[in-house]
Amino acid sequence: MRIGIVCPYSFDRPGGVQLHIMDLAEVLLERGHEVSVIAPGSPGTAVPDYVSIAGKSIPVHYNGSVARIKFGPIAAARVRIWLRDGNFDVVHLHEPGTMSLSVIAMWARLGPTVATFHTSNDHSRAMRIAKPFIKPGYEELDARIAVSPSADRTVKEHLGVAATHIIPNGVDTEEYVVADPRSEWRGTRHAPTIGILGRMDEPRKGLEEYLNAIPHVRARYPRARFLVAGRFSDRVAARAARAGAEVIGELDEGMKARFMASVDVYCAPNTGGESFGIVLVEAMAAGAAVVASDLVAFRDVATDGDGEVGAALHTVGDSVELAARVNALLDDPAARAVLADRGQQRALTFDWQQVAPRIEATYRDAIRLDAELFPA
Repeated sequence: MRIGIVCPYSFDRPGGVQLHIMDLAEVLLERGHEVSVIAPGSPGTAVPDYVSIAGKSIPVHYNGSVARIKFGPIAAARVRIWLRDGNFDVVHLHEPGTMSLSVIAMWARLGPTVATFHTSNDHSRAMRIAKPFIKPGYEELDARIAVSPSADRTVKEHLGVAATHIIPNGVDTEEYVVADPRSEWRGTRHAPTIGILGRMDEPRKGLEEYLNAIPHVRARYPRARFLVAGRFSDRVAARAARAGAEVIGELDEGMKARFMASVDVYCAPNTGGESFGIVLVEAMAAGAAVVASDLVAFRDVATDGDGEVGAALHTVGDSVELAARVNALLDDPAARAVLADRGQQRALTFDWQQVAPRIEATYRDAIRLDAELFPA
């Protein structure tokens, strides 16, 4: 198939949606398809050959983060040219609830079109404002994917139309499964390591809750080490250091996997705005014992079809309960190993080799449906 993928967010500072799109494109290429991606980005942005840059983005605060989007007549012209020249068998839009390139491509559709919604947000002001522009095109899509039940609920509540498929984000779990622990990040019985990783400048990632848990864990394990890795400002790094954490900084993908494989307990105390929870899948795949906030999206990821949960969940925003979950796992190494094994088995169900065929089947369904509705 010739597949066009539309990314609404800039490649200048890739986030979860951009990384998902890049992974999807690479997997589809490996499986023999032709793929082209269009996305916002500044001139000179380093991207693979299959990515077309539609122009510089503008930052907009959205869903507890900053979305860098592109809209307007110049963007519309570039999207239309890309659609025309691509002659795609199917076009895959991501986040057409955001006023950016995906909305333009939805309006300008030339053939079979699929959309994926990633956002989970009970009160999306942006989606409510955009509803008159989004809903007519959304209803005409050949297939509508939500990455989780919570993302599906968001679409239903704001647009009144259900997803036709629920397909999770894919993860290259092999890199995490085989990750080699790093000695300086490994703990001991009396000096365990507890880790967190992410864009810590965003309050919704839960750094404050993590730091507030430190004294409660150290009351039982005085030599416990709390490691903070990821992308964050000097101010955030200083705050973490004052709280008694060890600041590691940003890690590449390989080192991120090793970090998760090294710590005794990995924490994901996110406070909201998560539609899926790739970080949970990555940490569980690496064999970490995970303590996570009881967000609906995290619970969906951690729980298998039999109701077995592959992470220890705590009330959102409750640092004392977070610390209690960490202490319970540190107290019982055998239970910690059982939880880690259960989490890893759950994580493997999100591997791209499981997810990609479901997306391909959705593309084929969209092509078939479009041919039935608009016969040549």
